[in-house]
Amino acid sequence: MPRPRTIEDAQVLEATHRVISRLGPARFTLADVAREAGLSPATLVQRFGSKRGLLLALAKAGVESVQACFDVIRAQHPSPLAALLAAATWMTQFTKTPEEMANHLAYLQIDISDPEFRALFVKNSDLILAGYRALFDEAVAAGELVPCDTARLARAVGAMSGGSLIAWAAYHQGPAEAWVLEDLATLLDPYRPATGRRAGRVGRGRTRRRPLAAIRGRRARGR
Repeated sequence: MPRPRTIEDAQVLEATHRVISRLGPARFTLADVAREAGLSPATLVQRFGSKRGLLLALAKAGVESVQACFDVIRAQHPSPLAALLAAATWMTQFTKTPEEMANHLAYLQIDISDPEFRALFVKNSDLILAGYRALFDEAVAAGELVPCDTARLARAVGAMSGGSLIAWAAYHQGPAEAWVLEDLATLLDPYRPATGRRAGRVGRGRTRRRPLAAIRGRRARGR
């Protein structure tokens, strides 16, 4: 009779993500993940077959978790626009240093250069964009945004959130979340109803209209 697993695969994949954040996908070994997860390397080989198998399992788990992540975020935020901002800055909680960002980018190289990984990456991206669009549609229906092309805006948010995080890693000024939120405000402020806009001073030495500041403040106080 097989022995029950004391450490589930999901916990192993979480440990793998932490190790990749520290070491990058090229440098880490199964032994590194085994130590992080509290297992033997032989157990990892038995479950995943190889380092590549482990990375593919991590990519597949990412695809499977997208909707659950959106569901959790939406439940935490009565405002669909606030939920959108939380979703668009989700990765900042896993990126505390420029070195971690560099390691995530190294993993992205695998995603876009290896056909098997790329198929999972595209599926993951499609699900994220669908989640953004659903929140945009809710925000428009709730009057938080004016009627707009929510599909195009979802794509723009997807591009901006990732690009902004890379820029933060280069400049490394303040928390990553605050940096990305400032850039998202530049994109989304013009789509706010005119009655909800107010002028104000924002970070990085620039003046912008920042109606999203109120939402940002509620999120900061809620931590």
